[in-house]
Amino acid sequence: MARYSELSRQELETLRTELTERYEQFKRRGLKLDMSRGKPSSDQLDLANGLFDVVNSKTSCLSADGTDCRNYGDFTGIPDCKVIFCEMLGVAPEELFICGNSSLTMMYDAIGKMVLHGVRPGAEPWWKTPERKFLCPVPGYDRHFAITQRYNFEMIPVEMDENGPDMDVVERLAASDPTIKGIWCVPKYSNPNGVTYSDETVRRLARMKTAASDFMIMWDNAYAVHDLHPEERQQILNILEECKAAGDPDRVMMFASTSKISHAGAGVAAFACSTAVMENMKNLLTIQTISFDKVNMLRHARYFKNLDGVLAHMEKLAAELRPKFQTVLDAFNNELAGKGIAEWIEPKGGYFISLNVLDGCAKKVVQMCKDAGVVLTSAGATYPYGKDPRDRNIRVAPSYPTISELRQAVELLCLCVELAGVEKLLEQ
Repeated sequence: MARYSELSRQELETLRTELTERYEQFKRRGLKLDMSRGKPSSDQLDLANGLFDVVNSKTSCLSADGTDCRNYGDFTGIPDCKVIFCEMLGVAPEELFICGNSSLTMMYDAIGKMVLHGVRPGAEPWWKTPERKFLCPVPGYDRHFAITQRYNFEMIPVEMDENGPDMDVVERLAASDPTIKGIWCVPKYSNPNGVTYSDETVRRLARMKTAASDFMIMWDNAYAVHDLHPEERQQILNILEECKAAGDPDRVMMFASTSKISHAGAGVAAFACSTAVMENMKNLLTIQTISFDKVNMLRHARYFKNLDGVLAHMEKLAAELRPKFQTVLDAFNNELAGKGIAEWIEPKGGYFISLNVLDGCAKKVVQMCKDAGVVLTSAGATYPYGKDPRDRNIRVAPSYPTISELRQAVELLCLCVELAGVEKLLEQ
């Protein structure tokens, strides 16, 4: 098949007419599909319904250390649940704090504490640096960017490649500017590219020189166990251990949750860090709360038991998700491959597929899909301030729709990519 850029103007105009007619037919279908966020489907959530049975009115509510989970106590989390997250993140119990249901809440709170109080030993509050900045690998997670924007950081985009953020750029910027206070990282199956950081990238992050003595890596390991192909499970180096080896254990805070493992909005979240940073965080949190929801921690601990239990559950989730991801990828390969109007990465895990269209076309594609009844993530959402400088990246979230709905949605998406691409070429 010829690349569209090689077609004559007459051929492009004929193609536009055909594509426009197909698009109008789609609009007449009256579709109403929402793929704007990576929500689990009801079928996925059903797989964890056993959580409702392991703690009830007929069972004990005592944790492994004898704490009554209905009462106050075990401020940093019950030991039964710590077993799971310690194994998942590769940390010691004293380096782990189990919180409420949302790791996003903890990331927002952690940045707020750094701004108001300073968290690393000896660090000044970041509010004393009025022109503070944060490094933001792109495309990335919109809610990370929203947090740093809310706290008045200037966000500096850093392009991602197949190994993670461009470390030459990261190292140069971090070493040259003391107002750069940290970097956001989704190290495994990154949102939305699905990239897993290479060993070299992790080591360079841990060892790099930073002009700011209180530089912090915000390590959001949201997809630590979200392998689409468990037999090909990707591994990442332990960033906390690498920071220890580099002589700066206080450089990183790690985050994880069960929000897309068990029940979204009703899972368990945790953060991990050096014991020195942990002491400062505990001193601040002890004023904020007496304890988090230990009944929910107990529920998860009894249901999953340990990391092996989580991984067994994730194999079931992978079996649910694989056909959905494959539906999208098959459509891209059948409808868009070889035409020179789009490119994408086939992820091995995570929750998203990152689609790049011709420059200047992403907003148009998303709007066309919306006008025909399919809502996608807003174009630009994967960049700071919602501004994709090339207007080309679209985050595709396959998890929530049924396969039947997904086929219709991705057929429309491919059609809109083609039509917008043809119109772009005709403008040249």
